[in-house]
Amino acid sequence: MNVGHEFYKLSIGEKLFKFINYALIVLLCLSILLPFLNILALSFNAGKDAERGGIYFWPRVWTFENYSEVFKSANIGRAFAISIFRTFLGTIAGVLLSAMAAYALKSKTLPGVRFFTLMIFFTMLFSGGIIPYYILLKNLHLTNTIWVYVVPVLYSAWNLIIMRTFFQQLSISLEESAKLDGCSDFGILWRIVLPLSKPVLATISLFTAVSHWNDWFTGTFYIRTAALRPLSTLLQEMLTKQDAIRESLMQTAGSDQMIMLQQVQLTGDSLKMATIIVVVTPIIIVYPFIQKYFAKGAMIGSVKE
Repeated sequence: MNVGHEFYKLSIGEKLFKFINYALIVLLCLSILLPFLNILALSFNAGKDAERGGIYFWPRVWTFENYSEVFKSANIGRAFAISIFRTFLGTIAGVLLSAMAAYALKSKTLPGVRFFTLMIFFTMLFSGGIIPYYILLKNLHLTNTIWVYVVPVLYSAWNLIIMRTFFQQLSISLEESAKLDGCSDFGILWRIVLPLSKPVLATISLFTAVSHWNDWFTGTFYIRTAALRPLSTLLQEMLTKQDAIRESLMQTAGSDQMIMLQQVQLTGDSLKMATIIVVVTPIIIVYPFIQKYFAKGAMIGSVKE
């Protein structure tokens, strides 16, 4: 198909609509890409020089000192391992269990299905609060253990509702045919429903993985052992400590302190940018492998009524 020839065949209104549509898409892409390029440039720029401003999309004074400072921590390797463990296990277990629950809730013949759905939706509107939640985790012996990252968030009301809605859109003919062939409910879920639900599974998996990877709150408030803290919590503590040192040195403006302050400022805000790059890079690497499922209709042509 000749795209240019087809474009000239459009009316003036259609051409104007396409131009505005493409212009908005380009602006949206730039609004996402340019801030990221600015963060990347600052992460490779010397912190003292970055304080002068004027750095946009290319470093003015190249340095790897910011990343060296990030990876200097003795616990960085263990923190990476904990983050990978909780993200992998939490995503796989959470998506699988949520899919099983959503498949059960989509059935109109399940006794009390409306009540259970209402109770799940209720948790999206109200919560018990942080203190009761902490007491619950403590009574379950989950605090200060690696399982506090995985077990409490195995189920998400939002994910359940999204999956249930998607499962309800699948043709009932497939399930009826499978049941006539003697397939069990679990077999239908595993062999028919899940293979046809790759778009929603990929989307929920990405959201769950990002949530696990970026979560610093759990490691800060429910973990006392430094060796059990994930990457996001460790880097957050590094930034907090950096800011605390700077504030302390600025309050005591002696000559020795000013020298120390200049050494701290060698990383400055650039350290924060390097920290952001370290945290988001694994997600950026994984995203292209599942991006195709976002727009792909796996159900097209599978059933002919």
